[in-house]
Amino acid sequence: MFTGIITDIGTVRSAEERGDLRLTIDCAYDLAGVDLGSSIACSGVCLTVVDKGQDWFAVDVSAETRSRTPAGMWQQGANLNLERALRVGDELGGHFVTGHVDGIGDVTSATPEGGSIRLTIRAPGEIGPYLAEKGSIALDGVSLTVNDVADGNAVTEFGVNVIPHTAAHTTLGQLKAGDQVNLEIDVLARYLKRMAASQ
Repeated sequence: MFTGIITDIGTVRSAEERGDLRLTIDCAYDLAGVDLGSSIACSGVCLTVVDKGQDWFAVDVSAETRSRTPAGMWQQGANLNLERALRVGDELGGHFVTGHVDGIGDVTSATPEGGSIRLTIRAPGEIGPYLAEKGSIALDGVSLTVNDVADGNAVTEFGVNVIPHTAAHTTLGQLKAGDQVNLEIDVLARYLKRMAASQ
């Protein structure tokens, strides 16, 4: 479980095919406090630490995960938003994020708005019912508030604002039209939709 509050930006040092894809990720974490088997969210994807060094950790990315996320995020040199798993007693500053990607969103615009960046994202239509104005969404693992939602033919567009702090401390400040992002809907919305469907 995570909160969507990013604590570091990692860089993929290497990507090696081994059946699954083994990534080595450079980071600024004190890895002495990270156990093998721990979970770290990498741009919103919950992955297991399988090896580590002084300034890097390694994870295995399965074919299932790769099929549900943008291909470019798993390449050497890619920057990833990092968040360690939530611990009892930690501040819950964002919203509950599971690290399970629900779909890929397409950035249709990234426009300055005051000091912030206004992002418009096109989501697959099946995600549309889970999005609500002033609800929560995780973009590449970052907890954000949905500003507006517009349903269309088989797609839903929604807008979010990225404040200067978030732009500077996550990868969201680098996004431009045509980029893709991992989407995770609010876990509460997921359960409410399932409950309504079973009635």
